[in-house]
Amino acid sequence: MQDIENICDLAKAVIAIQTEAIQALTDRINPDFVRACQYLIECKGHIIVTGIGKSGHIARKIAATLASTGSPAFFVHPGEAKHGDMGMIQQNDAILAVSNSGETEEILILLPFIKRLNIPLITLTGKPNSTLATAANININVSVHKEACPLGLAPTSSTTAALVMGDALAIALLHKRGFTTEDFALSHPGGSLGRKLLLKVNEIMHKETSVPKVDADAFLKTALMEMTQKKLGMTTIIHADGKLAGVFTDGDVRRAFDNEADVHKTRIDQVMSKNPKVIHPNMLAAEALKIMETYKITALIVTNEDQHPVGVLHLHDILRAGVV
Repeated sequence: MQDIENICDLAKAVIAIQTEAIQALTDRINPDFVRACQYLIECKGHIIVTGIGKSGHIARKIAATLASTGSPAFFVHPGEAKHGDMGMIQQNDAILAVSNSGETEEILILLPFIKRLNIPLITLTGKPNSTLATAANININVSVHKEACPLGLAPTSSTTAALVMGDALAIALLHKRGFTTEDFALSHPGGSLGRKLLLKVNEIMHKETSVPKVDADAFLKTALMEMTQKKLGMTTIIHADGKLAGVFTDGDVRRAFDNEADVHKTRIDQVMSKNPKVIHPNMLAAEALKIMETYKITALIVTNEDQHPVGVLHLHDILRAGVV
């Protein structure tokens, strides 16, 4: 039990130290931060993010966050850059370098090339007077009082501070660019968020001959046969002019039989449900799902501007599309 308590105390101390490091960053959101954002906003090419070791891992994450929030960016390893990858950097780019010491040899070697291209250099360092910081157009101070590692060796608080400051830059740029949720979805088309924000009803609904339809003057038997054939647990009921008259569902079948309806003599318009919930083809599938959840139904009829049924969206279609 004592060991467990010691472990918990140590873990809490780590969190407390890192929390303090993050809170200290608030005072570094200053004119230098604003100027750094201006350089990055004005960048017509890519934001090249670089770093090595643990700072390299943070730089990769910052590059990914920038790219997914509207600021074209990618990571370049400084060791590879000096062996040919500098060719990836163009004159309309900007450099964002992450180095706690500000003396990372692999990055310092690149300084003459960066200066020759005359491109902006923004740095995140823990030592404002370091070689890298003083060579930068703008240096953002991400120094920490101490590392969370009890030995004071493993980068912990320092990497957390750099990551948080990178996120602050990315979100500031997002706001400045007017980046929207739809923009975010476009850069995440394979994820569930992208599907929720982009996938429309007409892309996954049953359409054309797969839509169950029965004339309003047809008998109950015809509706049952159509429901069995189309396998959606319902059928649309239409007027002679093609407009939607109602819907007949599995629940309506049970109620009809409870009332001893004759399948050969009962007209479907006598037992159908009138005024069913309908949606339009361009509605987001996620919005259609909300309607299903609200009214506890598993299928929605899709109508066009003439009130003609043009599709049916079933809950299973939404599940298969990965919207949930």
